[in-house]
Amino acid sequence: MKFDTAYSLSLDDKLSIYDVRDLNFDETTAFDSDKDSFLCPNDECRAAFAASNVLTTFNAKNVNYQRTPHFKNTPSTRHINGCRYASHKAGASETEDEREESFPSEFILTRRQYERSTPEPGSDGIAPQDPPKTPSSRSHASHSSSDTTPDKTSVFAHPVECYVSNIDDKDKLKGMPLKIGETAATYWTFFKKVEYLQDNKGLIYWGRIKEIKDYTNSFRIDFEKKVWLDKKPYSVNVYLNKKLIENYRKRKVFLEQIKAAVDSERPLYCFFYGVTPALKQVPSKKNPEQTFGVFSADIENLDHLIIREAPGLET
Repeated sequence: MKFDTAYSLSLDDKLSIYDVRDLNFDETTAFDSDKDSFLCPNDECRAAFAASNVLTTFNAKNVNYQRTPHFKNTPSTRHINGCRYASHKAGASETEDEREESFPSEFILTRRQYERSTPEPGSDGIAPQDPPKTPSSRSHASHSSSDTTPDKTSVFAHPVECYVSNIDDKDKLKGMPLKIGETAATYWTFFKKVEYLQDNKGLIYWGRIKEIKDYTNSFRIDFEKKVWLDKKPYSVNVYLNKKLIENYRKRKVFLEQIKAAVDSERPLYCFFYGVTPALKQVPSKKNPEQTFGVFSADIENLDHLIIREAPGLET
C-alpha cells in the first residue's frame, strides 16, 4: 500500500514524501532520508509499536522520476487493527504508483520551516544519528490532528504531480480546489499551457520544451508552442540568471538536472509559477539595430520551477 505522508523520527514531525525530497536535495540542511526512520502517520498506530516498525520510501532521492513518489509498508511493517495504512492485500499492484491521489488544497509560497532542526553534520559531513527514542504521538497544528496529507504544501512538485499524474481524469482536476495566495480556483484552471498565457495572469504555466540554451552560468528555456497576438505568432521563453542559480539552496541537483535536460532527446516539460511572460522587443543577432517580439520572463524563484518528463501529458 502506498501513501504520501509519514512520521519522521529525526524531525519528530509528519512529512509528505515531497517534503522529504525537498530536504534531501537542500544543501543548507543536513538531512538524509536513508538515515532517518519513517513511521506510520496514524498517531495511535505509531504509539503501539517500537521505532523499528518502519516504512520505506519510493523515489525519495531520485533526481528525475516518472512514477509518483510515496511511502509504503515493508514486508515486516505492522499496524493496529483498523489502521487505514495497513496493507489489505499481498503484492501491491504496480498501478498504485501511477497517480497522486492526495491533492493539497493550498500551495503555500513561503517554504515550510521545521520546529526541530536536523542535527548539524559531523566532521565527516554526515549527520550524526540521534539515540533511539520513542515515536511521538503529538499532533501538529499545521497538520491538525489528521494522519493524512496536510491540506497545504510549500513544495511545488506536489501540485504538479497531482496535475500530471491525473491528466487523463479531467473531471477530477476540474473538481479539485486549489488556492495560491489570494486566488482560489481548481487544478484544471490553475494549470495553463504557455500558449494561452494571455488568458489570465498568476497561474501555473507549462509547456513542452523546444530547447534549453546553456550560457554556462545561466539558461534560457524555449517552449515549442507560440503565443498568437494580433494574428502573429510569438515565441515564449523564460530566463534563469546566474545569481539566481548560484544562490539556490538546491543548486547542485538543479544544475545536474538542467544540464542533463540540455542534451536530452526525450520530451521534457517545464512548469513554473510566479512570473507571467510578457511581450518584449529584443535585438536581432544578425542586425542589432532591428528588434523582434518575444514573450519572455525572468524566473524569480527556482523552487517554483520544474523540468520533468511527463508521459501522456499532451496525448
